[in-house]
Amino acid sequence: MALDEKTYGELREIAGRYPEARSGLLPMLHLVQSAEGRVTPEGIQACAEILEITPAEVSGVATFYTMYKRRPVGDYHVGVCTNTLCAVMGGDEIFARLKDHLDVGNDETSEDGKITLEHIECNAACDYAPVVMVNWEFMDNQTPESAVALVDDLRAGKEVTSTRGPRLCTWREAERVLAGFPDGRVHEGPAAGGPSLVGLGIATERGWTAPEGSDAGRGTDLTGAPADVAAATDASQEAEDAAVEEEAPTATTAAEKKEAQ
Repeated sequence: MALDEKTYGELREIAGRYPEARSGLLPMLHLVQSAEGRVTPEGIQACAEILEITPAEVSGVATFYTMYKRRPVGDYHVGVCTNTLCAVMGGDEIFARLKDHLDVGNDETSEDGKITLEHIECNAACDYAPVVMVNWEFMDNQTPESAVALVDDLRAGKEVTSTRGPRLCTWREAERVLAGFPDGRVHEGPAAGGPSLVGLGIATERGWTAPEGSDAGRGTDLTGAPADVAAATDASQEAEDAAVEEEAPTATTAAEKKEAQ
């Protein structure tokens, strides 16, 4: 089956956002997933036609990135971080408990079609480890018990709000947002949490600021070390570079030699 006219028109709209239409392929694939629930052969063909590239080129991109799925995804994609910090803080245990609770393996969907479970790499939220993401929204400081309660609430159709973000939407709705079509929830939830701002608080308390332009050698740098040490290092490097340049032999081309004769 071909994509409907509305989706096809929106694919063209995305391609038209970029000076080089091909740059729109990633959000176009997200839109295909929003409409089809996965990257379908029909979606690949549509992207190829609009961008005037081959289906093989589109498929090469779709199979490279793990966010693009070739099998249907449930209403909620639940990603459990099992990278180093989250793992040692309990991520592995959370993932094992959810697999057992949902009776699924990695990258599989529960029988009711509600939850797709996947272990994923770093979510860039180590200060809240262990972290689970639902449709790419953060659920911080999880435990096996809270993670089970989370998926049960999602399966029951209860409204769930991410720890530092908006109310959770379905996976297809989230894919539409990733395609560049806002859902009106951008202002829901805090922009950042306390643990993420600890470094900023310390810098403010101690008067640390980032170096700016020619003033980079003055004051104190962000490590607390006197900035004149950095300036001295720069001067030493400049002197070394000048010495190397002075000692380097001057290259004379064959043409210059001939002209001199």
